Amino acid sequence: MLRTLLAPRMLGMHLLAIGVLVSFILLGRWQLGVFEESGKPQSAVDPAPVAVETLSRVGAQIEGPSVGRQVTATGTYDSARQLLVADRRPDVAAPGGNVSRGQGYWVLTPLVLPDDTVMPVVRGWVAEADDPGTAVPPGQVTVSGRLRAPEGTDSVQRRAGGVPAGQVQTVSTAELINLWRGEKVRNGFVVARTPGLTPVKVAPPVTGGTLTWRNLAYAANWWIFAGFAVFMWFHFVRDAVRSSSASKSPEVLLEG
Repeated sequence: MLRTLLAPRMLGMHLLAIGVLVSFILLGRWQLGVFEESGKPQSAVDPAPVAVETLSRVGAQIEGPSVGRQVTATGTYDSARQLLVADRRPDVAAPGGNVSRGQGYWVLTPLVLPDDTVMPVVRGWVAEADDPGTAVPPGQVTVSGRLRAPEGTDSVQRRAGGVPAGQVQTVSTAELINLWRGEKVRNGFVVARTPGLTPVKVAPPVTGGTLTWRNLAYAANWWIFAGFAVFMWFHFVRDAVRSSSASKSPEVLLEG
């Protein structure tokens, strides 16, 4: 039997079966990878900037596709109600590269829009509460940035005893409504870039992945083909061994 299995013709069949088996397994794994990638969040096409009023409203939730969108807003900063969001690390190197002091602050300033509603704006990051960059520009300004959903009040570990006056630990619309009494606060906040302040990073919008079940079926098909290739190889080998045994049996009888 061993001589039959190692015959040149059979060796070629063994190599062909191995090549087909490996190819089908790899093709199945490739299709499975495509299926897995399809379920992951995908970067959406970054739409052109729109007025923040179209995406953020008073008393209404921000829809998922709006998070991360580029927005613009024109109004006047209310310097008297500016807040610092405590315990925030810089996302990028601060001017001068000095970030050794660790955590710092987001500068959160209310922007009063022409309809008298307020849009919270994170203008950037500072290392110290008295940083000169926290100064509020006077007059009407046009702000460009990305929209973020409000943070939950339980999203950070609260300091024992709270934070000093003029500071908060989250950018929560509900909390800001209480702090900025009498103001109609729009939901969420805008992350803008301001000269003199370290930028705060915000990701562009993403869309949830859609699983392509077709690719999973393709993967299963390739692996079924691989199993069928093994089945066919087994039958060819079995038939060859049987044929070899049958051809030798008369010789055995004659010798007897």
